[in-house]
Amino acid sequence: MSDDDFHILIPARLDSTRLPRKALADLGGRPMVLRTLERALLSGAASVTVATDSEEIAGVVGKAGGAAILTASSHRSGTDRLAEAVVQLELDATAVVVNLQGDEPAMPAACLRQVAALLTEDAAADMATLWQPLADEAQWRDPNVVKLVADDDRRALYFSRAPIPWPRNGGWPAAEARRHVGLYAYRVSALKAWRALPPSQLETLESLEQLRALAAGWRIVVDRARAAIPVGIDTPEDLARFRAMLS
Repeated sequence: MSDDDFHILIPARLDSTRLPRKALADLGGRPMVLRTLERALLSGAASVTVATDSEEIAGVVGKAGGAAILTASSHRSGTDRLAEAVVQLELDATAVVVNLQGDEPAMPAACLRQVAALLTEDAAADMATLWQPLADEAQWRDPNVVKLVADDDRRALYFSRAPIPWPRNGGWPAAEARRHVGLYAYRVSALKAWRALPPSQLETLESLEQLRALAAGWRIVVDRARAAIPVGIDTPEDLARFRAMLS
C-alpha cells in the first residue's frame, strides 16, 4: 500500500464519562491526543486529522503542528463524528478512512496500514476491522470483551458480548475464539451512508454499533492483527497503567 491510499481520522471529545478530559490527560509530558496523533503519523497515511468538538483540543493539536477540524458536539459516536468530518474534508467517495480512537496511543502503525489494506484488497467491502486470539476462557466469557465470528472469506458474520462460537459438547473454543479490536477502516461512501442508517434492534440489544452495519447488509472484512494491540485507555486505572509503562 502506498502512502496516498488511506487517511486517518482521530475522533476526540473532551467530555468522557469514565475519565473526564481524557483526550488531554498527561502521558509522559504529552497530552493523550498528541500521543495518538504521533502514532498515526508513523503509518504513512496520506493525511492524519483530529476530529473534535472541543476548541481546546483543536488548539492543542494545532499548536503541535497537527491538523484538526471542529465537529458538532451532538454526535453520539466516533463514527457519526467521522461521517461529518469526511464531508468537511471533501474526501473522495472511494477513499479509505481509518478510524483511530483518540484513546489508543499505543496502536501499532502496522495495524493501521493493515486495516486500510483490507479495503484496498476487497472491492466489495464497506468496512474492515481486526481481531486477536483470546487469551483464556475468562476473556471469552467476559461481556466486556467483544467477540466475533467470520466465514472462510474473512467476512464478519456476527459480533457479540456473549461467548461465541459456543461448543455444543462443552469446553471453550480456544482455536476459534476471537477478541474484536475496535479499529475500523471505512470507505468514504460508507461513512456518508452511515448517517442515514437507523439503529438496529441487535445494535441496541448488545450495545455494539457495528451490528447496525451488519443489519444493513454491509460487508465487513476482518483479519487477525499483525501486531499485539494493547487495550485502550478508558478508566483511571488504564491511565495509571499506561503512565507506568512510559516510565
